[in-house]
Amino acid sequence: PVIPCVVSQWSVWSGCTEPCKTTYRVRRRHVIQEPRNGGEACPPLEERAGCVEYWTQEGTECKQSLIPALITTGGFGKARKKRAAADGNERAGYCVEFQLVAITPGCLHSHHSYTHWMQYLREGHTVCVECQHPALDSRSLHCYGDGSGSKKNQLLHWQAVGNPRCKGTWKRIRQLDTCSCPSVHSFLFI
Repeated sequence: PVIPCVVSQWSVWSGCTEPCKTTYRVRRRHVIQEPRNGGEACPPLEERAGCVEYWTQEGTECKQSLIPALITTGGFGKARKKRAAADGNERAGYCVEFQLVAITPGCLHSHHSYTHWMQYLREGHTVCVECQHPALDSRSLHCYGDGSGSKKNQLLHWQAVGNPRCKGTWKRIRQLDTCSCPSVHSFLFI
């Protein structure tokens, strides 16, 4: 008889491969039953996902200037708030306005549905990025990459989650304690 490949459930995600860098984490599964007699082939056994660890292995905070801000579409925040609402333990967030200075061409060449938001990233535009739980770090009370402590007009780095070729630089304009980000140019720290 035709016997398809059978694989295990995914393992838990590993930690980031290196601290203080935009890198990746891994999860794996293994083959339980090899395919036989023309059965369906095995699917991929490893997946990688973008990852940043903001604390060194010694427990000290990484230098912010080394780490780009990781951002995603603001729409993701609405779903995140619903999931986090049951806890009620988290602190209120804040928003930061940035002016986009440089953007890589990779932002325009994103073909997956989950990366369409990247088309709204344009040089010279002002964007609003929200810092909310769980990205709001409980020790430092800020989101990494938010530019707090940076000098005026200092170029800071950002990277889009879901497309490692979409990244760039921006300048911090101001922090807003109450968020009123416009929906099109609204993003979220990860």
